[in-house]
Amino acid sequence: MPKKRSIPDRNLRIADQIQRDLSALIQREIKDPRIGLVTLQSVALTPDYAHAKIYFTTLTGDPDATREALTEAAGYLRNLLFKRLHIHTVPTLHFHYDQSIEHAIQMSHLIDTANADRAKDDDGADDEGTADARGDK
Repeated sequence: MPKKRSIPDRNLRIADQIQRDLSALIQREIKDPRIGLVTLQSVALTPDYAHAKIYFTTLTGDPDATREALTEAAGYLRNLLFKRLHIHTVPTLHFHYDQSIEHAIQMSHLIDTANADRAKDDDGADDEGTADARGDK
């Protein structure tokens, strides 16, 4: 018999709250110069709330240096989260650089290149087709 959930979507609500609180804490409490403008993209919690993967992007600075600085501050941030959240277990924080935006830009560039090449090929085929229709070869 499947276990019935007492509170639906609790995991998602806690992940959203952690994301909001961490965004504010990183902006206000962390003074490390390696952390520039950081955006938290998403938070993924394990079912037992023991670990949280925090995916971030950065507008300025090196992503690896930013990840290193956030990892060093993870214990301090977890302590501050414990004071804000009213849950039994505050997860251990694991920071990961989110490359999905860069990947999307690369894919978009590839699609634009393929469309431009196809348009050139279609224009060349149209020119040949027009010449054939007139009888010019």
